[in-house]
Amino acid sequence: MRYLLDTNVISDLIRDGSGLAAQRLAIVGEDQVCTSNIVALELRFGAAKKRHPTLTAKIDAVLETIPVLAFEQPADEAYAVLRSGLERAGTPLGAHDYLIAAHALSEGMVLVTANEREFRRVPDLIIENWLR
Repeated sequence: MRYLLDTNVISDLIRDGSGLAAQRLAIVGEDQVCTSNIVALELRFGAAKKRHPTLTAKIDAVLETIPVLAFEQPADEAYAVLRSGLERAGTPLGAHDYLIAAHALSEGMVLVTANEREFRRVPDLIIENWLR
């Protein structure tokens, strides 16, 4: 099983290299994880907004060790189906969360996130929370 790490999980890895996310990563193995370029842009935006060069360097270091997958076909198709279905049901997600969920679904990956409440609305998405 491969795991796509969400923004809050990578943030935890950056904050605490021996914390809960790091412990679980050691169990599943670094070769079983990746992230989305959508997550990378969220992390980089946060650092740019804070104007924090040390944080930027830490983000760079983590993203050099974790493969970052490009959002491309068939993720775009999964996004269209997912968003239209959730909006029709009146249970929308945040803009980036649609993209991250669609990316995980299209790749058949488990999404690792602490944002369970949001992502539990996504049909067929398997999630794990490594921060509790």
